Amino acid sequence: MTGSPRRTIVAWTLYDFANSAFSAIVYATVFPAYYANTVVGNADGRGDFWWGLAVSVSMAVVALTSPFLGGIGDHAGLRKPLLIGFTLLSVAATALLATVQPGMVLWGFALAVIGIVAFEAAFVYYNSYLPRIAPIEQLGRVSAAGFAVGYVGSITAFLAAWPFAAAQAYWGCFLAAAALFGLFSIPAFVVLPADARHPMTLHESVSRGLRDTLATLREIVTSPARTAMRRFLLAYLIYEDGVNTVIAFAGVFAAKTLGFAMTEIIALFIVIQITALAGSALWARPTDRRGPKFVVGLMLIQWTAVTVAAYFVEVPWHFWIVAILAGTGLGAIQAASRTFMATLVPAGREAEFFGFYALVGKSGAILGPLVFGLTSAAFGGNQRIAIMTVGLFFVAGLLLLRRVPAGGPTIQR
Repeated sequence: MTGSPRRTIVAWTLYDFANSAFSAIVYATVFPAYYANTVVGNADGRGDFWWGLAVSVSMAVVALTSPFLGGIGDHAGLRKPLLIGFTLLSVAATALLATVQPGMVLWGFALAVIGIVAFEAAFVYYNSYLPRIAPIEQLGRVSAAGFAVGYVGSITAFLAAWPFAAAQAYWGCFLAAAALFGLFSIPAFVVLPADARHPMTLHESVSRGLRDTLATLREIVTSPARTAMRRFLLAYLIYEDGVNTVIAFAGVFAAKTLGFAMTEIIALFIVIQITALAGSALWARPTDRRGPKFVVGLMLIQWTAVTVAAYFVEVPWHFWIVAILAGTGLGAIQAASRTFMATLVPAGREAEFFGFYALVGKSGAILGPLVFGLTSAAFGGNQRIAIMTVGLFFVAGLLLLRRVPAGGPTIQR
């Protein structure tokens, strides 16, 4: 690795600041509510269905391509160029969301899918840098630092979008998010190291990427050496589906069921980001000292409580309390899960295995949004019943996590 390790880690965390503008505005708040309720129309749950379909299709594409893309990054030495390319594609799609008007269902759907797929593809390469730039005993803290800086990025994006949302000029929200995403990605583009290995040609890497993707899948599924990884990824598949579904539909739920205005949704998510920042910071050291398995298990209990509480919400201030509870668990479970995976990845194959991590995580975002959307539509737009179905993902994930023979402390006492 060239340059200062501290400088490299700072540049890495700033990318989380940058891409949080997309996840905050496009994935979690303004665009979901605008698309479901205004572009499509959501009186009968049809908007829930279309937004759930957009998320599910996006995640299916990501799940199918992530291991293959990760293998190309490893073999061709293209980790950094691919990070840059997919980031710029997502930034462009975000900016083009400003052109989506009421009734433009398919155009909004297409841009959302392109933006999410490119965002998640870039995240594969971003995640794969973690075990290469952080000492093993600091994996939990560096991972948590990335998420913590990301939450600051989300707050910044919300503040930038606020004036446009207040004026119902939602196009401005999307342009502001694109500008923040592009600008704060530049340090990572400049500072993160390129792969040190001698790269294959792109043609060779594509061919080997296909072969190695299948070989790695067989290794994960059948090798005794990958038992811990296999069991962790199965648990992660289930509980991450619940996390992604809550994030994707929280803004839509607040707008339709509780009547939140767009500015109130943004304020709600600012609070969530602040509490998520606090949660990631609070649980960073315990992730290293007690182990990521311990932290993830506690957070799954907390997330189950969130879905149950959301069902009984009657007035807006109840939902604010639920949001704070969700926020404190969000940062902790994301950072601890990434740390858990980093402890299981063999050296030199980071992008390849984090590609499968993305595959599992995004496969775990296909079923949940679709279940939520279909349940809401089937019950005439009743989102309370839909949110209860999400709690089952957390319970099942917790039961599966208990069988993972790994995830202990990363610090050697």
